[in-house]
Amino acid sequence: MKMKIGFGFDAHRFKTGRQFILGGVRIPFDVGLEGHSDADVLVHAFMDGLLGAMGKGDIGQHFPDDDKQYRNISSMILLEKVMDLVEDNGYFVSNADITVLCQFPKLAPFVDTMEKNLAGACKISPKMINIKATTTEMMGFTGRREGIATYAAVLLMQKELA
Repeated sequence: MKMKIGFGFDAHRFKTGRQFILGGVRIPFDVGLEGHSDADVLVHAFMDGLLGAMGKGDIGQHFPDDDKQYRNISSMILLEKVMDLVEDNGYFVSNADITVLCQFPKLAPFVDTMEKNLAGACKISPKMINIKATTTEMMGFTGRREGIATYAAVLLMQKELA
């Protein structure tokens, strides 16, 4: 069975007056993330990992930030479109390991729901999605509370032919 590995990264700065959406979950926090869509940095890194595994570029190529149809769109909708590409290319998500770097807010209460959201979009068990959060010990832009970043490693497997 053919395997393809992808790696994704994304970072967004915090912005007042926006909702904070991460992994498709609205998290109560005093700021949101700046971006053209809902700026869900976790889903963006995951999508880049999926696209990278297939050799299909990045989310900026598929969903350009100068295209008005993607203004404030839910990144979960964009993930569904990427998953259509995954399936059309004969693959399925075997597993994903995602790390969110942020000093604030605490994400532990939301991780299970995020994993279920991504797994649902991928049509796989939530056990196949692992999300973890870490601080940067007050260092760098995440430590200074300027924004957050996310890394995603993704393994795609080729569908078995009947």
